[in-house]
Amino acid sequence: MLLRKLYIFSLLFVLCWVKSNSAFAQPTYRVSGFVYDSSRNYPLEAVSVISSSGKGTTTNSDGHYMIEVTEKDSIWFSYLGKPTMKFPVLKMANPLEFDISLQVSVPTLKEVKIKPRNYRFDSMQNRQDYAKIFNYQKPRLKTVTPQYGTGVGFDLDEIINMFRFKRNRSIASFQQRLLLEEQDKFIDHRFNKALVRRLTLLTGTELDSFMRIWRPSYTFTKAAGEYEFQYYIKEAYYRFKHSIKPEALRPEEE
Repeated sequence: MLLRKLYIFSLLFVLCWVKSNSAFAQPTYRVSGFVYDSSRNYPLEAVSVISSSGKGTTTNSDGHYMIEVTEKDSIWFSYLGKPTMKFPVLKMANPLEFDISLQVSVPTLKEVKIKPRNYRFDSMQNRQDYAKIFNYQKPRLKTVTPQYGTGVGFDLDEIINMFRFKRNRSIASFQQRLLLEEQDKFIDHRFNKALVRRLTLLTGTELDSFMRIWRPSYTFTKAAGEYEFQYYIKEAYYRFKHSIKPEALRPEEE
């Protein structure tokens, strides 16, 4: 009886040891990165990422993905029914920063409403929703011509509004806040993470710090052409890595 128990115990031990070694023989890795359009300026959302072992995921709104694989796996990407070639995990130089750009044309990007189109649409919609605030002007004396009769008179509503000080301050303040928000969104539209990441290769907290410290002014962002704007980002990155203060490069407000 004792020998039988020892035999069963030994058999279980061997089976556990084999299973354990088998598990260690197939370690898992994480492959992550970003998927861009063909210009590498804009991230692509909802791109399928599939491994040869059967696991899969999709990119988020920032174009980022993360998938668990084994060293024998390969992964590929599929967008709008068009798969890419397979990429073996063992041949990836840095699996944690495996970025890729897909050959996606501009018309396709417009159909999925990427950020540039959303920005313009949202800006126009915001102007329509708050038209009265955007078009607000400080009340002043205005002359009006009566519908019947002769002569001219003063606009009574404008006279009344001139003395509604609290209301005028409130509308003017709201108008200023809407204009500042509109300018911030325009800067976000041009000074976006995808573009900065491509030009500087920064990621994580370093990318966040760079974009906070070296955020350009609205005046410069609106006036700069594409070449000038990208040159600014590259020069800012050089100074960022050498701990030079932004005042040495940041374009001044007009």
